[in-house]
Amino acid sequence: MTTACAGSSTQSTSSTAASSSAAAGTAAGDQKIVLYSGRNEKLVQPLIDQFTTKTGIEVEVRYGNTSQMAAQLLEEGDRSPADLFLAQDAGALGAVANKDLFQELSSETLELVPEKYRDVEDQWVGVTGRARVLAYNPDLVKEADLPKTVEELNGSEYKGKVGIAPTNASFQSFITAMRVLEGDDAAEQYLSDLAGNSPEVREGNGDIVKDIDAGKIPFGLVNHYYVYEIAHEKGIDYTEMNVKNYLFPEGNIGSLVNVSGAGIIKHTKDDEAQQLLDFFLSEDGQKYFAETTFEYPLIEGAPTPEGMPELEEIETPDVDLNKLEDLETTIKMITSAGLA
Repeated sequence: MTTACAGSSTQSTSSTAASSSAAAGTAAGDQKIVLYSGRNEKLVQPLIDQFTTKTGIEVEVRYGNTSQMAAQLLEEGDRSPADLFLAQDAGALGAVANKDLFQELSSETLELVPEKYRDVEDQWVGVTGRARVLAYNPDLVKEADLPKTVEELNGSEYKGKVGIAPTNASFQSFITAMRVLEGDDAAEQYLSDLAGNSPEVREGNGDIVKDIDAGKIPFGLVNHYYVYEIAHEKGIDYTEMNVKNYLFPEGNIGSLVNVSGAGIIKHTKDDEAQQLLDFFLSEDGQKYFAETTFEYPLIEGAPTPEGMPELEEIETPDVDLNKLEDLETTIKMITSAGLA
């Protein structure tokens, strides 16, 4: 499985040890786990540091993009040193699960997360939710003129006006979901129509949101949290951005909610990996994701990103996230359409 996504493709390794092993009740170095992280080091490491300080468990983190780390797991198989895999999308988790590399998770862990955001065979569990949206500049677009479906954006009135990031994992998962829901022929036609409508191609979602904010393009297909991230980078409130998020109604595929998630590697015997996964799903862990990445926490009672509807209020398409693992075919289709 190969795909590209935002961020560096270079692997890096980071290790963190307890700052107060006595307080944690264990000697530093007595316990150690290896995490393969398909999520950015800048994002993940502060949370790992919190976990180590709290538990005394040392975590060696190997960073890379999600597809890179999934491919490494698939190549290593039973020989992998990894204890836990943290991925930015369900497709990568499904690919690893299909090779029987995850162990079955406990019901206590699984029941923390709504059924639609975890594996049907209990091999992995979602950690955060990530909604696809149409970002737009309200100075350039009236709310009443927003399209009702993502397919409408391929009409002539939107020619050259829509930003996309076709090499980004989130766009690829969106197309994979379209294939699952509507079939390969429909997805190929959508991509052909999109390519013929002169989209504004960018490397990442953040680039799209920045250009919308600057008035360079009126629309962009992105994940919901980028407007918050760019506002945070600029040191302003998200309401000061010239960007708004729009969710397509009536379960349109353009409002797909994917997940970041994690699974415990099958050969892992000790419970330290389980402790780290539980920490991701704890109140502290979910609050960290909500406040730092502006993603949707998945446990009950956790805060919703400001300005976004509750997760259960989103009219999401009826897509089984377990079926998003075939990214290779999706990438070939995107390339064949001339978008990458």
